[in-house]
Amino acid sequence: MTILESPHSIVKTAPHSRPLKLAILLNSYRSPFIHEIRDSYIRSLSQVTHYPGTQLSFFYPADNYKQENDLPDLSRDNYDLIVIGGGNADPRKRHAWILRVHKFILDTVKNYPRQKICGICWGHQTIGMLFGGEVIDLEHPELGVTEAALTPLGQKFFGSRDHHHHHQQQHRASTSHGKVGKKVLSLQQHHRRALGTAPKGFHELLVDNQAFVSQNNAILTFQGHPEKDARCAKLRVGDAVRWYSLGKNSVSEGETGSSESEEEERVTMLGKIQKDMERQHDGVEVWGRVLDWVREGSSGAGHEILHGGGVHL
Repeated sequence: MTILESPHSIVKTAPHSRPLKLAILLNSYRSPFIHEIRDSYIRSLSQVTHYPGTQLSFFYPADNYKQENDLPDLSRDNYDLIVIGGGNADPRKRHAWILRVHKFILDTVKNYPRQKICGICWGHQTIGMLFGGEVIDLEHPELGVTEAALTPLGQKFFGSRDHHHHHQQQHRASTSHGKVGKKVLSLQQHHRRALGTAPKGFHELLVDNQAFVSQNNAILTFQGHPEKDARCAKLRVGDAVRWYSLGKNSVSEGETGSSESEEEERVTMLGKIQKDMERQHDGVEVWGRVLDWVREGSSGAGHEILHGGGVHL
């Protein structure tokens, strides 16, 4: 079922010619937090005050893949941006719903080459893989707010004059700790996989394959989560127990060790991760730049990406 949300702007600003329409794919399979994830998009995007009235249509392909309306129908509906959001499954798997999302992305690039697409986390990895990048397992998963350095192109992308005009107040807040210009981005992270190699036909915006823009300026991807705030991120702090082997019974039978010290270590680690999730981040500023980017043109040469090699189905 498609849910339409139209968040209100926080302050009154001069609106653009019309509200933007976004289709957001939430790719979490049977997640108990799916509604909270949806709400985090609404909260974060409602703070981009120079785009009041932005309309968000949500789709749930992981849970509704047998229904006709599990994906946007671009032959019927026009969207300014399609967001391929995060997910809780390995994008390399060949589950039916994952393959349908793969096909949807490739069909969109082929048939609607000017359509703007933004991949986040699972979406970033999926798009990267579809266009020749390699998804790898991380030795040390990432949870909480982390910094990533902008490439020279990334500095230019996030330092455009128009962007700073729209975001002077947010920019001052994000650079209040003394940085001149934008050298890094801070975003919530929640992943144990990443892109080990870059996709073909894309330019790197954040080092270590953490953000890309396509050569035709139609696709933008981030490993981090601009939509997540601490409230949403901390719902999944329990993943650290599995990812970092912090379970109460993590010591095998026959091994020595103090259960009290293990519990103390577990509590300390979980407390640190929660504090990392509460750190200041640039999510709203990133969304502001993304929505500005939506208004920018693209070459429409989707075939340059599709024919660049490495397309996976």
